[in-house]
Amino acid sequence: MNRAFSSALQIDLYERPPALDIRPLPKRVGLIILATDHTTEPDFRRMVASERTGVYVARIHYTNPTTPENLRKMQPSLTAGAGLILPGETLDAICYSCTSASVVIGDAETEKAIRQAKPGVPVVTPALAAVMGLKALGARRISVLTPYTVETSRPMADYFDRHGFQIDRFTCLGLEDDREMARIPPRELADLAPQVMARQSEALFVSCTALRAALAVRAIEAAINRPVVASNQATAWQCLRLTGDDVSRPEFGQLMTLPLVGTTFES
Repeated sequence: MNRAFSSALQIDLYERPPALDIRPLPKRVGLIILATDHTTEPDFRRMVASERTGVYVARIHYTNPTTPENLRKMQPSLTAGAGLILPGETLDAICYSCTSASVVIGDAETEKAIRQAKPGVPVVTPALAAVMGLKALGARRISVLTPYTVETSRPMADYFDRHGFQIDRFTCLGLEDDREMARIPPRELADLAPQVMARQSEALFVSCTALRAALAVRAIEAAINRPVVASNQATAWQCLRLTGDDVSRPEFGQLMTLPLVGTTFES
């Protein structure tokens, strides 16, 4: 009886189409994340998403363990992943959220792959965002903490050396699965920080988008009395500044109070 009633009901087409906004939200940030990622989306919801800025996510295939070989295998997926984010529409920034992969693939190659699908869009990688963040903080001597193995940490050390940083101490935790990295409590990172921070270093870099380090930045800065740059904090900072959002967010660390310094990919 209901079906008969529905088919007999007259449905009127309104004579005038509704007025449309140019965009549902004024600013748009794209995120390309690993299929196994537990952390980046919640972090960007806290730090980037707002009534002004939308965050739009695509996941690409990734298989543990976290080795340079497996990380490099993601490169062919970057173009397709970028193309899945609001096809045919422009973005204000797009971030590939994997620190170690952006190092082994290379910033320039990452940018090239993403811009095949999103030409002209500013590309953000965690490694270069961290470099820019450390420079904005005035730090040249750093300590580094990663959750990776020694094999996967080595390219990271080489990367920061090439960008002109003196690494006073580099500590890795020896984990191979990014899902386990995501399970490290933020409080554990804050407790660990004084042990991995060299006395002469000017800042600490905590690498890996899987780590919940953004939640621990304030506690880490209090524990070591120096600024901290963490992967998701750095990419969120760069993405916000690229959208024209200059609001200070000290609850996410000293970096989140600073303007963006430079946006150019380096070798």
